[in-house]
Amino acid sequence: MAIPSGPVTPSSDAERAMFDFVDAYDRAYEIAAAQHDMTVAQACVLGRISRPRGMRDLADELGCDASNITQIVRRLEARKLIKRHASPKDRRSRQLTRTPAGDALNAAFEQSFEFARNASAKLTADEQDQLARLLRKVLGQPAVDE
Repeated sequence: MAIPSGPVTPSSDAERAMFDFVDAYDRAYEIAAAQHDMTVAQACVLGRISRPRGMRDLADELGCDASNITQIVRRLEARKLIKRHASPKDRRSRQLTRTPAGDALNAAFEQSFEFARNASAKLTADEQDQLARLLRKVLGQPAVDE
């Protein structure tokens, strides 16, 4: 079950729409992960290992404790979806890479997680561009030059 993403009583229609969107996105992500026998956390970590990644870097990016990443990594390793290797820069630290099986499962997950594709398909090209600009603005990200 997804945890609600905002207060019970949003103060504006924009807040309510954002909360509703995030909740629907979270539910769809959870369903897609379960279809591939993964937790949301496992799907998230697997998706972020498109290149060799350090465990600390991954924990920092996800804003979680390194011990949480370690537990998720152990489960993904047990399924032979990722491997841990000594870092070429510092042999004391570990890097994560996806295995071919991990690549295949991640691709299948991404194919089955259609929420964003289906949502954006309801908008015209101009509306999609406008939404992207507005989302980047609320996230404090720079505009993408076209």
